[in-house]
Amino acid sequence: PATDNGIKLFGKDGFKLPDSVEQEMEKLLLSEHIASDHIQGDLIGKAFRINDSRGRYIEYAKSTIKSMSLKGLKIVVDCANGAAYQVAQVIFSELGAEVIALNAQPNGLNINLNCGAMHPEVIAAEVKKQKADVGIALDGDADRVIFVDENGNEVDGDHIIAIGAIDLKNKNRLVKDTVVSTVMANLGFEEALAKHGIKVVKTQVGDRYVMDVLQKEGYSLGGEQSGHIIFSDYSTTGDGIITALQILRIMRQQGKKLSELTSCMKSYPQILVNVKVKEKKELVKMGKVKSSITDAEKELGKNGRVLVRYSGTENLARVMIEGKQQKQIEKLADKIANEIRKEIGI
Repeated sequence: PATDNGIKLFGKDGFKLPDSVEQEMEKLLLSEHIASDHIQGDLIGKAFRINDSRGRYIEYAKSTIKSMSLKGLKIVVDCANGAAYQVAQVIFSELGAEVIALNAQPNGLNINLNCGAMHPEVIAAEVKKQKADVGIALDGDADRVIFVDENGNEVDGDHIIAIGAIDLKNKNRLVKDTVVSTVMANLGFEEALAKHGIKVVKTQVGDRYVMDVLQKEGYSLGGEQSGHIIFSDYSTTGDGIITALQILRIMRQQGKKLSELTSCMKSYPQILVNVKVKEKKELVKMGKVKSSITDAEKELGKNGRVLVRYSGTENLARVMIEGKQQKQIEKLADKIANEIRKEIGI
């Protein structure tokens, strides 16, 4: 939402600044002495506005698929009343697609409001109504994308990465036959890629950590289930439009519908329960919470997994469980969530 605003900082190489640098900057900004320590004179930095940035981005995005024609495709795109509202429709239209744009009228307050990647049900309904070929839901800053296939079914980041990885592998362009994902990736993701001889390296949650590994090891593709996808041949950070273009290219080159491409992977049932908390106490220091997690892990064995962590941006504890039986994982997740509520819930 508009109230959860922030600033993204990038280094001169185009990559996000390391945590250590951002933390040092925050420390300086919050310092009581900063008012008397202002830099003066020639040491003050300068800001430049790139007046033609929109046009340059549009042309660059199209170049990532060599301006391949999308003529004949009917696309619904949800701009989340955010950063992509002036470019997404233009890019897909100039490539020949018929485009229906949703939520492309930002007013400064309606960004992500009941729309975009956080609410794929909105675009799913429109795809079915318009009988479109595909739906593309971006988030407010357009670094995330969630798809909807022609039947209105949601296609998350795991499926998007799997489709992209298999395509790159078949073209001998997947560096070291490896992709980067996070601990939130579905168990079915790793299983699907293993069948194609593709390895998965996992990081903690956060696209910056995915990018760190991509940059360090030179890998070509990585991302998160949430839709942060990085095709490092084209970008130094998640880019929803560039990701969407790669998937549309694959659909075109293979002559397949999105639902056919997503059949490469079958997701395990997964549940995510968010618990509002008043503090972020170490999980291992809460006896009943710790034992409920251990009990769940024992019950699932090799047929599932448990991941409990705190949100990096909100006062939430996230309980994620995967397994083969939906009712079983719901029961286990509720038990853990209830123990957290008793200890530190609001």
